[in-house]
Amino acid sequence: MKWRIIDTFDDFLLYWEKAHNKNCEERFKLWQEIYMAKYPELLRKQIESYKELDSFWLEKAKKEIFSKLEEFLPLMKIARRNLFILWESIYYEVLRKLNVDFPIVFVIYVGIGSGAGWATIYKSNLACLLGLEKIAELKWHSKDKLKTLLLHEIGHLVHMKYRKEYKKFEKYEKDPLFLLYSEGFAKRFVSFISGKEKEDKNWVLWCRKHKKELIREYLNRINYKKKVNDFFGDWLNVKGKSFTGYFLGREFIRWLEEKEGKDIRKIAILPFNKVQRLVKDWLFSQLE
Repeated sequence: MKWRIIDTFDDFLLYWEKAHNKNCEERFKLWQEIYMAKYPELLRKQIESYKELDSFWLEKAKKEIFSKLEEFLPLMKIARRNLFILWESIYYEVLRKLNVDFPIVFVIYVGIGSGAGWATIYKSNLACLLGLEKIAELKWHSKDKLKTLLLHEIGHLVHMKYRKEYKKFEKYEKDPLFLLYSEGFAKRFVSFISGKEKEDKNWVLWCRKHKKELIREYLNRINYKKKVNDFFGDWLNVKGKSFTGYFLGREFIRWLEEKEGKDIRKIAILPFNKVQRLVKDWLFSQLE
């Protein structure tokens, strides 16, 4: 079995013994000095993820996360336990469906809200970072929701593996056209492996009803070189709804399956320039 887990939770609990009776600012300081000092690459990734936004978001993260760690702790423990229960069965499910087997490192940690799951490179390996604090905040600690989360992030890693562009991939995702394709691929991957994806029906209905509005706003952001983070983050929203970019991305992949065929590998390795052109073609076609 080529997947392995780096579990930092015991180190978090050692930190928490010293930090639980402190204020948010002191908790954050000790989080860096006691806990994350043991995982400098993990710390750097999280801080840089907020630098790409602005200083306001780091301050919001400190307030939103560190003020609620005690509240989150029971759910974090449940999530951690369920992750250990799930990961081996998911490994064999992916292997059986795709017949691909490559090393993945799963890092279980408590961070500053950068994401419940994060497909990236960690210690030169393809990795999935699993933020227990974010999982708890979103109440994604159940087995069903964690399975969806894991498959989504594994979908990104499979995508990266097929493309053989580990370092370029995250840079490509800074392009809003490629990002829509990437997130759509990962979202579609969930249903490809599990056969279905459990979603909030009201959210799906809302996205379908407002699809053209969402697309116009996405194109507007691209035209004016504005950030599209609002379409993908849970602290952010477009027209009052979060995660709408994932809906658009999946719709694009479904369209791509009709156009290019349902070969998952063929869809995964489309050249960057072709992805940009196809996403634009799809966005404009949906407004006709």
